[in-house]
Amino acid sequence: MDFDLNESQKILQSSLKKFCDSKIRPAAEEIDRKDEFPEWVWPSISELGLMGITIPEEFGGAGAEVLSAVVVMEELSKVCPALSLSWMAHSLLCAHNLFMHANPAQRKKYLPDLCSGKKLGALGLTEPGSGSDAVSIKTTAKKKGDRYLLNGTKTFITNGPVADVIVLYAKTDKDAGAKGITAFIIEKGFKGFSTGKRIEKMGHRGSPTGELILEDCEVPAENVLVGENQGITVMMDGLDVERTVIAAGGIGCTQAALDYCIQYAREREQFGKPIGSFQFIQGKIADMYAQLEAARLLVYKAAVIAGGSERGGRGTEINRLAAAAALLSGELSEQAGLQAIQIFGGYGYTLEYPVNRILRDAKLYTIGAGTSEVRRIIIARELLKI
Repeated sequence: MDFDLNESQKILQSSLKKFCDSKIRPAAEEIDRKDEFPEWVWPSISELGLMGITIPEEFGGAGAEVLSAVVVMEELSKVCPALSLSWMAHSLLCAHNLFMHANPAQRKKYLPDLCSGKKLGALGLTEPGSGSDAVSIKTTAKKKGDRYLLNGTKTFITNGPVADVIVLYAKTDKDAGAKGITAFIIEKGFKGFSTGKRIEKMGHRGSPTGELILEDCEVPAENVLVGENQGITVMMDGLDVERTVIAAGGIGCTQAALDYCIQYAREREQFGKPIGSFQFIQGKIADMYAQLEAARLLVYKAAVIAGGSERGGRGTEINRLAAAAALLSGELSEQAGLQAIQIFGGYGYTLEYPVNRILRDAKLYTIGAGTSEVRRIIIARELLKI
């Protein structure tokens, strides 16, 4: 059992850290305050070859494993979780899903522009009445000649206001439950497609979130992924990878909280000595470190198995491992944010210090890609087989 990243992953991690420290960190506060990315962000990410991290080189991607995507997610999240969230929605939820399930013509048409960053991607799953219960979506799709007419509304869609290409789910058989879902490739220029309001959030500010509106949206039949009523396969495969990669966001946030706390505990003095000399503070930092190391190993293991599962290995083990990784890292990052504010005291409660952002950003990791409660249900069902 090898606990080290391979050489290419170490190079990726090192180069990305330098980029984030020099380019993203100085802009992170402004991104949060203005709730928008500067124009140079996506071209810079594209130049690093990250937009199609797991897509083969023949389509313009980097051809890397899911673990490499986890490394990217972790490094970006240490500095700007909003950027990591939008990057994940593009590169994993859209581009990776397309590669794994698209036919050759679909791959050739959409992947090169997504990998180059010419077009931005998103995933259209959540609806006003369908969140964790993903298969209860109400958006409908009816075939009419050589196209489908889609009607419904999607909400909380990361990159929704700006996405060019969207992997979107709709019901083609309303009475068949999960077996009546179809996955479609949507372009923002399709007739009947529009975006609704942009949603303002407490955290991950900068990452655009909004509504997608489908009013007799005309989608060519050739834009069906896998086949009619086969969308549940696309959805479940995508959720396993999503939970694994989003778990790395929680790891990045926790690492940032730990780094800030160590620095502050060394510099802040009370009663004539650094607060790091007090055992209460030492205990908080030690616990944060121990839990972080354990969570990171679980996330990395899930990433390795997620890659193997896509090649036909390890069966359904990834279902519970991905849920466990997201559960542990998400709740840890939230707790780390709270502990960071406690260690910083009154300064931590102000908007002047960055630890407030960690807590606001971390909360998403107990909600997105299924809530903590749903993750526990997935784990229990897998173990109990009931």
